[in-house]
Amino acid sequence: MTDLTESRRELAAALRWAVRFDLHEGIDNHFSLAVSPSGDRFLVNPYGSHWSELRASDLLLVGSDGAVLEGELPLDETAFHIHGPMHRAVPQARCILHTHMPYATALTSVEGGEIEPINQSALRFHGRVAYDETYNGLVLDRQEGERLCRVLGNRSVLFLANHGVVVVGATVAEAFDALYFLERVCRNQVLAMATGLPLKRVPEAVVEKTAAQMAYAPEAAATHFAALRRILERESPDYLQ
Repeated sequence: MTDLTESRRELAAALRWAVRFDLHEGIDNHFSLAVSPSGDRFLVNPYGSHWSELRASDLLLVGSDGAVLEGELPLDETAFHIHGPMHRAVPQARCILHTHMPYATALTSVEGGEIEPINQSALRFHGRVAYDETYNGLVLDRQEGERLCRVLGNRSVLFLANHGVVVVGATVAEAFDALYFLERVCRNQVLAMATGLPLKRVPEAVVEKTAAQMAYAPEAAATHFAALRRILERESPDYLQ
Protein backbone atom coordinates (compact mmCIF):
# COMPACT_ATOMS: atom_id res chain seq x y z
CA MET A 1 0.00 0.00 0.00
CA THR A 2 1.42 3.39 -0.99
CA ASP A 3 1.56 6.43 1.29
CA LEU A 4 -0.93 8.15 -1.03
CA THR A 5 -3.37 5.27 -0.62
CA GLU A 6 -3.17 5.50 3.17
CA SER A 7 -3.55 9.30 3.00
CA ARG A 8 -6.71 8.85 0.95
CA ARG A 9 -8.09 6.37 3.49
CA GLU A 10 -7.34 8.63 6.44
CA LEU A 11 -9.09 11.60 4.85
CA ALA A 12 -12.05 9.48 3.75
CA ALA A 13 -12.41 8.20 7.32
CA ALA A 14 -12.48 11.77 8.64
CA LEU A 15 -15.18 12.72 6.14
CA ARG A 16 -17.30 9.70 7.05
CA TRP A 17 -17.02 10.43 10.79
CA ALA A 18 -17.83 14.11 10.24
CA VAL A 19 -21.26 12.94 9.07
CA ARG A 20 -21.71 10.66 12.07
CA PHE A 21 -20.85 13.48 14.46
CA ASP A 22 -23.02 16.03 12.55
CA LEU A 23 -20.05 18.20 11.66
CA HIS A 24 -20.95 18.35 7.95
CA GLU A 25 -23.39 20.50 5.95
CA GLY A 26 -24.97 18.76 2.99
CA ILE A 27 -22.46 18.37 0.16
CA ASP A 28 -20.64 21.56 1.10
CA ASN A 29 -17.50 22.23 3.19
CA HIS A 30 -14.16 20.56 2.55
CA PHE A 31 -11.36 18.52 4.12
CA SER A 32 -7.89 18.37 2.61
CA LEU A 33 -4.48 16.80 3.22
CA ALA A 34 -1.15 17.90 1.74
CA VAL A 35 0.76 15.05 0.08
CA SER A 36 3.90 16.95 -0.94
CA PRO A 37 6.45 18.63 1.37
CA SER A 38 5.71 22.10 -0.04
CA GLY A 39 1.94 21.66 0.16
CA ASP A 40 1.58 22.29 -3.57
CA ARG A 41 -0.30 19.00 -4.02
CA PHE A 42 -3.17 17.98 -1.79
CA LEU A 43 -6.11 15.63 -1.53
CA VAL A 44 -9.58 17.15 -1.12
CA ASN A 45 -13.15 15.89 -1.27
CA PRO A 46 -14.92 16.59 -4.58
CA TYR A 47 -17.99 18.76 -4.90
CA GLY A 48 -21.32 17.01 -5.35
CA SER A 49 -20.85 13.88 -3.24
CA HIS A 50 -22.36 13.42 0.20
CA TRP A 51 -19.63 12.74 2.72
CA SER A 52 -21.39 9.58 3.90
CA GLU A 53 -20.73 7.95 0.51
CA LEU A 54 -17.17 9.10 -0.17
CA ARG A 55 -14.48 6.47 -0.65
CA ALA A 56 -10.72 6.87 -0.64
CA SER A 57 -10.62 6.62 -4.43
CA ASP A 58 -13.19 9.42 -4.83
CA LEU A 59 -10.90 12.08 -3.38
CA LEU A 60 -9.30 14.54 -5.77
CA LEU A 61 -5.55 15.10 -6.06
CA VAL A 62 -5.09 18.80 -6.80
CA GLY A 63 -2.05 20.77 -7.94
CA SER A 64 -0.93 24.27 -6.97
CA ASP A 65 -2.72 25.82 -9.97
CA GLY A 66 -6.02 24.16 -9.13
CA ALA A 67 -5.70 21.48 -11.78
CA VAL A 68 -7.24 18.13 -10.83
CA LEU A 69 -4.41 15.62 -11.24
CA GLU A 70 -6.45 12.58 -10.18
CA GLY A 71 -10.20 12.23 -9.91
CA GLU A 72 -13.31 12.51 -12.05
CA LEU A 73 -15.63 14.73 -10.00
CA PRO A 74 -15.47 18.56 -9.88
CA LEU A 75 -13.41 20.63 -7.45
CA ASP A 76 -15.21 23.25 -5.34
CA GLU A 77 -13.65 26.61 -6.23
CA THR A 78 -13.84 27.85 -2.64
CA ALA A 79 -12.02 24.71 -1.50
CA PHE A 80 -9.08 25.55 -3.74
CA HIS A 81 -8.89 29.18 -2.63
CA ILE A 82 -9.06 28.31 1.07
CA HIS A 83 -6.95 25.17 1.17
CA GLY A 84 -4.42 25.89 -1.60
CA PRO A 85 -2.81 29.01 -0.06
CA MET A 86 -3.03 27.58 3.46
CA HIS A 87 -1.23 24.35 2.58
CA ARG A 88 1.59 26.34 1.00
CA ALA A 89 1.91 29.19 3.50
CA VAL A 90 1.04 27.74 6.91
CA PRO A 91 3.58 25.15 8.14
CA GLN A 92 1.24 23.54 10.67
CA ALA A 93 -1.53 23.10 8.08
CA ARG A 94 -0.79 19.70 6.59
CA CYS A 95 -4.42 18.72 7.14
CA ILE A 96 -7.12 21.39 6.85
CA LEU A 97 -10.72 20.83 7.91
CA HIS A 98 -13.29 23.50 7.03
CA THR A 99 -16.84 23.08 8.33
CA HIS A 100 -20.02 24.96 9.14
CA MET A 101 -20.65 22.68 12.14
CA PRO A 102 -23.65 23.93 14.12
CA TYR A 103 -22.41 25.05 17.52
CA ALA A 104 -19.07 26.50 16.42
CA THR A 105 -20.82 28.36 13.61
CA ALA A 106 -23.35 29.67 16.13
CA LEU A 107 -20.50 31.34 18.01
CA THR A 108 -19.21 32.91 14.78
CA SER A 109 -22.69 34.39 14.32
CA VAL A 110 -22.86 36.50 17.50
CA GLU A 111 -20.91 39.54 18.66
CA GLY A 112 -18.01 38.53 20.87
CA GLY A 113 -18.47 34.88 19.99
CA GLU A 114 -15.21 33.48 21.30
CA ILE A 115 -14.42 30.32 23.24
CA GLU A 116 -14.79 31.09 26.93
CA PRO A 117 -12.78 29.27 29.64
CA ILE A 118 -15.83 27.75 31.30
CA ASN A 119 -15.04 24.04 31.21
CA GLN A 120 -12.01 21.79 31.19
CA SER A 121 -12.19 20.83 27.51
CA ALA A 122 -12.28 24.50 26.51
CA LEU A 123 -8.92 25.04 28.18
CA ARG A 124 -7.16 22.80 25.66
CA PHE A 125 -7.82 25.53 23.07
CA HIS A 126 -6.27 28.31 25.16
CA GLY A 127 -3.91 30.26 22.89
CA ARG A 128 -4.71 28.07 19.88
CA VAL A 129 -7.61 30.04 18.32
CA ALA A 130 -7.54 32.99 15.90
CA TYR A 131 -10.67 35.02 15.18
CA ASP A 132 -11.41 36.59 11.80
CA GLU A 133 -13.93 39.38 12.34
CA THR A 134 -14.33 40.24 8.63
CA TYR A 135 -16.79 38.38 6.44
CA ASN A 136 -16.15 39.11 2.74
CA GLY A 137 -18.55 36.67 1.09
CA LEU A 138 -17.48 33.45 -0.63
CA VAL A 139 -13.74 32.79 -0.84
CA LEU A 140 -13.39 32.94 -4.61
CA ASP A 141 -9.94 34.43 -5.11
CA ARG A 142 -6.35 33.91 -4.01
CA GLN A 143 -6.20 37.21 -2.13
CA GLU A 144 -8.97 36.25 0.28
CA GLY A 145 -7.39 32.86 0.88
CA GLU A 146 -4.05 34.51 1.61
CA ARG A 147 -5.75 36.95 4.00
CA LEU A 148 -7.16 34.02 5.96
CA CYS A 149 -3.64 32.56 6.21
CA ARG A 150 -2.41 35.79 7.77
CA VAL A 151 -5.26 35.82 10.29
CA LEU A 152 -4.62 32.19 11.26
CA GLY A 153 -0.91 32.81 11.78
CA ASN A 154 0.62 30.14 14.01
CA ARG A 155 -2.70 29.05 15.55
CA SER A 156 -4.51 25.79 14.81
CA VAL A 157 -8.14 27.00 14.81
CA LEU A 158 -9.65 29.88 12.85
CA PHE A 159 -13.14 31.20 13.58
CA LEU A 160 -14.59 32.80 10.43
CA ALA A 161 -17.11 35.51 11.27
CA ASN A 162 -20.64 34.73 10.00
CA HIS A 163 -19.30 31.61 8.30
CA GLY A 164 -17.76 28.62 10.12
CA VAL A 165 -14.38 27.34 11.27
CA VAL A 166 -11.09 26.04 9.93
CA VAL A 167 -9.04 23.56 11.96
CA VAL A 168 -5.52 22.58 10.90
CA GLY A 169 -3.07 19.96 12.07
CA ALA A 170 0.08 18.05 11.21
CA THR A 171 -1.95 14.89 10.57
CA VAL A 172 -5.54 13.94 9.83
CA ALA A 173 -5.79 12.43 13.32
CA GLU A 174 -4.56 15.63 14.99
CA ALA A 175 -6.88 17.91 13.01
CA PHE A 176 -9.94 15.67 13.39
CA ASP A 177 -9.44 15.19 17.12
CA ALA A 178 -9.32 18.97 17.52
CA LEU A 179 -12.39 19.45 15.31
CA TYR A 180 -14.36 16.92 17.35
CA PHE A 181 -13.52 18.48 20.71
CA LEU A 182 -13.97 22.02 19.36
CA GLU A 183 -17.60 21.36 18.46
CA ARG A 184 -18.27 19.77 21.86
CA VAL A 185 -16.73 22.79 23.60
CA CYS A 186 -18.86 25.14 21.52
CA ARG A 187 -21.98 23.08 22.20
CA ASN A 188 -21.35 23.26 25.93
CA GLN A 189 -20.89 27.02 25.73
CA VAL A 190 -24.01 27.62 23.63
CA LEU A 191 -26.05 25.53 26.08
CA ALA A 192 -24.59 27.42 29.03
CA MET A 193 -25.33 30.78 27.35
CA ALA A 194 -28.91 29.64 26.67
CA THR A 195 -29.62 29.40 30.40
CA GLY A 196 -29.26 33.18 30.68
CA LEU A 197 -27.15 32.70 33.81
CA PRO A 198 -23.67 34.23 34.16
CA LEU A 199 -20.87 32.08 32.72
CA LYS A 200 -18.58 30.61 35.37
CA ARG A 201 -15.14 31.41 33.97
CA VAL A 202 -12.03 29.63 35.20
CA PRO A 203 -9.48 32.08 36.71
CA GLU A 204 -6.66 33.03 34.35
CA ALA A 205 -3.94 31.45 36.47
CA VAL A 206 -5.78 28.14 36.48
CA VAL A 207 -6.43 28.44 32.73
CA GLU A 208 -2.68 28.79 32.10
CA LYS A 209 -1.85 25.92 34.44
CA THR A 210 -4.44 23.56 32.98
CA ALA A 211 -3.59 24.44 29.38
CA ALA A 212 0.02 23.50 30.13
CA GLN A 213 -1.12 20.25 31.72
CA MET A 214 -3.18 19.50 28.62
CA ALA A 215 -0.43 20.42 26.18
CA TYR A 216 -1.20 18.59 22.97
CA ALA A 217 0.14 15.03 22.70
CA PRO A 218 -0.05 13.60 19.14
CA GLU A 219 -0.41 10.05 20.43
CA ALA A 220 -3.73 10.91 22.10
CA ALA A 221 -5.23 12.09 18.81
CA ALA A 222 -3.76 9.11 16.97
CA THR A 223 -5.31 6.72 19.52
CA HIS A 224 -8.71 8.41 19.20
CA PHE A 225 -8.63 8.36 15.41
CA ALA A 226 -7.45 4.74 15.29
CA ALA A 227 -10.45 3.74 17.39
CA LEU A 228 -12.78 5.59 15.02
CA ARG A 229 -11.22 3.84 12.03
CA ARG A 230 -11.68 0.42 13.63
CA ILE A 231 -15.39 1.14 14.05
CA LEU A 232 -15.65 2.35 10.47
CA GLU A 233 -13.85 -0.71 9.13
CA ARG A 234 -16.39 -2.94 10.89
CA GLU A 235 -19.47 -0.97 9.89
CA SER A 236 -18.62 0.75 6.56
CA PRO A 237 -15.49 -0.86 5.11
CA ASP A 238 -16.27 0.49 1.63
CA TYR A 239 -14.60 3.78 2.63
CA LEU A 240 -11.25 2.02 2.06
CA GLN A 241 -11.92 1.45 -1.64
